[in-house]
Amino acid sequence: MMKKVVAGLMLAFAAGSLAAATVSDDHAKLKAELAQVGLKVNSVADSVIPGVQQVLTDKGLFFAANQGQFLIEGNIYDLTNKQLVNDKILQEVRKSGIKAMQSSVIEYKAKDEKHVITVFTDTSCGYCRKLHTEIQTYLDQGITVRYLAFPRGGVSSETYTELQSIWCAKNPQQAMNTAKAGDKVTIAQCKNTVADQYNLGQSFGISGTPAIVLADGTLIPGYQPAAALVATLNAR
Repeated sequence: MMKKVVAGLMLAFAAGSLAAATVSDDHAKLKAELAQVGLKVNSVADSVIPGVQQVLTDKGLFFAANQGQFLIEGNIYDLTNKQLVNDKILQEVRKSGIKAMQSSVIEYKAKDEKHVITVFTDTSCGYCRKLHTEIQTYLDQGITVRYLAFPRGGVSSETYTELQSIWCAKNPQQAMNTAKAGDKVTIAQCKNTVADQYNLGQSFGISGTPAIVLADGTLIPGYQPAAALVATLNAR
């Protein structure tokens, strides 16, 4: 009897190992397929749709079928549960990503803090500047604002250089205020994470600024007046 039990366990283990190897092989093939179109795969998992995998990449969330033969870009809605599948997947990803980048934020802290938002920003963006002119209103409403950099033109743009100078400044808040006012920032260099912040934003699927990430990982694209954002936060 014991021999049969051991043999059964060995067979089950072998089958499990084979299944794991098959999954690993499938993921490797998928990564190779997506690399051909310039996507770096961070993770692969089964999606809510049978036969379709959710793929987190350096350029955001995609869905794939048949080991990468078919690549799907766009939103998937779950009509039964009345939710956007993409957002549910990305919420935890954004939360963990922002937590890992916590030491790099430029923070404007509300005295009576009720909410914390993280804003991916670009100093050349008109609506980013508009948001910044209202920052005291946000603070008065108990909203702490934390900035991360997102140079829309990429890491070879003038804005990228300016953002690096802001993050390297002796007083990053003051440098940010200067840049958001449309004035020149003193050039400064140091070891910084601006490129990492930009890459993080891209992995969230962000393509424009401002992009506001709430504490629960929800992404609100675009400018939000303080009153509207407070109403959104209080309704959650």
